[in-house]
Amino acid sequence: MQPFTTLTSTPAPLKVINVDTDMIIPKQYLKTIKRTGLGTALFSEMRYKDDGSENPDFVLNQPSYRKSEILVAGDNFGCGSSREHAPWALLDFGIRCVISTSFADIFYNNCFKNGILPIVVSPEDLEKLFDDADRGSNATLTVDLEKQEIKGPDGGTVTFDIDPFRKHCLMNGLDDIGLTMEKAAKIDAFEEKLAKREWA
Repeated sequence: MQPFTTLTSTPAPLKVINVDTDMIIPKQYLKTIKRTGLGTALFSEMRYKDDGSENPDFVLNQPSYRKSEILVAGDNFGCGSSREHAPWALLDFGIRCVISTSFADIFYNNCFKNGILPIVVSPEDLEKLFDDADRGSNATLTVDLEKQEIKGPDGGTVTFDIDPFRKHCLMNGLDDIGLTMEKAAKIDAFEEKLAKREWA
């Protein structure tokens, strides 16, 4: 998993509340178990017209936001079914950070397991960040995970809370497998002892 330390990007504003996981990645794309290739299907029902052409009104199709790595979204982001394909699709598109006032619990947990930083801010701070995002390529946000700060284009700072263990995992690029491998020496020692017992 790619470590997350600091990230600077033009933020994309998605002013929609209750964005569920089916909106993030519709059910017809869930047949794959690969984590790659889902970026083109991210928000597909909003991104594309019925004929398959791009919807120019959708934020991620607009020139300023095509390469955004930060998504500023409405309340209750990631609600609905517990599909891990949702963070996979966001990450494959290039989104490394989602900022909202609240997240569905399962989606929130899945973000950390896949290298995405979900940040919870107050409604007042979200409005400030929406204002920054509305400026398009004229404005960038910098997310500093170590300092737990979001710096705006005009020098303003928003602070956020995060669980220390989750912060450690993100900063060091540790998913569940990585955490297990940190204990590889102890696992090997245990297995060696167990093998000697069985043959004793």
